[in-house]
Amino acid sequence: MTDGRTGSRFWSNALAIAYKEATVLRHDKAYLATVFSQPIMLMLLFGFALSNQPANVPWVVLDQSHTTASRRFVESVQLTGYFLAPQAVDSYDAGERVLKRGRAVAFLIIPVDFRRDLERDASHVQVLLDGTDPLSAARVGGYIAQVGASFSVARSADADPPLPPLTLRQRFRFNPTLKDSTFFLSALAGMLLTNLCLSATTLGIVGERESGTYEHILSSPTTPLEIVLGKLIPHVAICYFVLFLATIGTGLIFGLWPRGSWLGLILVTLPFTLASLSIGVFVSTLAANSAQAVFIGVFVILPSFVLSGSMFPYQLMPAGVREIGFLLPLRWYQIALRRLIERGAGLTDVAVPFVALTILFGGMLLLIRWRMKPRLA
Repeated sequence: MTDGRTGSRFWSNALAIAYKEATVLRHDKAYLATVFSQPIMLMLLFGFALSNQPANVPWVVLDQSHTTASRRFVESVQLTGYFLAPQAVDSYDAGERVLKRGRAVAFLIIPVDFRRDLERDASHVQVLLDGTDPLSAARVGGYIAQVGASFSVARSADADPPLPPLTLRQRFRFNPTLKDSTFFLSALAGMLLTNLCLSATTLGIVGERESGTYEHILSSPTTPLEIVLGKLIPHVAICYFVLFLATIGTGLIFGLWPRGSWLGLILVTLPFTLASLSIGVFVSTLAANSAQAVFIGVFVILPSFVLSGSMFPYQLMPAGVREIGFLLPLRWYQIALRRLIERGAGLTDVAVPFVALTILFGGMLLLIRWRMKPRLA
């Protein structure tokens, strides 16, 4: 009975604070206007204005020939300086899985008869390219095609007449038409929600402190965890509204609908919004005033956009910098979004991002509890 009363009181306190926060938000016309206008502005910006360039390209190789010629061709591709060391796979399906999970940009298949066909002037290789980043995919395909041409020149230096170049058969997966807008629009919801979550909560605790109501909240029969959850719940509902606005908007205007599980999209959004909102609350507990809170919030938002992979593929970032992004909720969420929207992923394909975001949320709650005093001295 005691545990039941404690649980009932916990949710009663949290919902009471949530009602108070919802009442304040309802009368904040500037905030609501931003919520409605920002998705439209960024949707148009990402749909028509942005692009990127590849480097440090991760790729997969299926060498079915296992000859000196095939190894020399793979080495020639890597020596261009655009590619990381190749990941070798032993089957076509294994390479497809790596490509679908976003761990490689290109999948190079060298056929069994590569050396024989090379001697008969009919050699070819197949390349599957991840079209979710159109410009990078096109350029990566161009780099490999250039290697194929130079490779044919190297083997035909003494031929008269010159032998034909190595044939490169390219296929673009997930975005066959190579639209730049598909890359940016698939991560639109993540960037919108990151900006919304951090902007909405960075001033919460510090604002209460400046207005003199923070001590009143601490003196009430509530725990820091109840206070935090009460402040987050109304914003979670708004975040889901923005998610559906962005998803339906990109579908109706640009024809980009999620190919994967809608349930997966709904589920993975919850820990992401909670983690992002809790970062804003933690920033608010660190700041001494509103100006500091805004500065720290911007300091968090900008690296999130750059390092998450939303603006350009995180796989192409230098080692070290690439790993820092895994500490950001937006990194995991944009991975989930691209799998669900572009690659047609199911629930199991977003399990890792879901768990990672849940862990980040739990870690932020521990940090917030450490920063907030449970009671007045």
